[in-house]
Amino acid sequence: VQFVESGGGLVQPGGSLRLSCEASGFTFSRYAMSWYRQAPGKERELVATIHSSSGSTNYADSVKGRFTISRDNAKNTVYLQMNSLKPEDTAVYYCTAFGTNWWGQGTQVTVSS
Repeated sequence: VQFVESGGGLVQPGGSLRLSCEASGFTFSRYAMSWYRQAPGKERELVATIHSSSGSTNYADSVKGRFTISRDNAKNTVYLQMNSLKPEDTAVYYCTAFGTNWWGQGTQVTVSS
């Protein structure tokens, strides 16, 4: 199993980023997919989940209305569109198949002026 996250970087407050995660090594379309994040000195937290069949989504309260998770099963890829970014969104962002212990290397997002 492999996840390759990309799209992170440095952005000013109020800006936007789109993260991508290309997955391999398992049947992507059968799994709900999630994005987590981990800020320095804090525990990893669940940011968003998109379910496999219905495509329904769930978000942490801290990102509702600002972040959008989506997926493309044909490309084995899950995305996280992040708008109106705040300094407290600074973290390493990871994707995973929900309920598993499979992790990629993550992508750093830094929100700072």
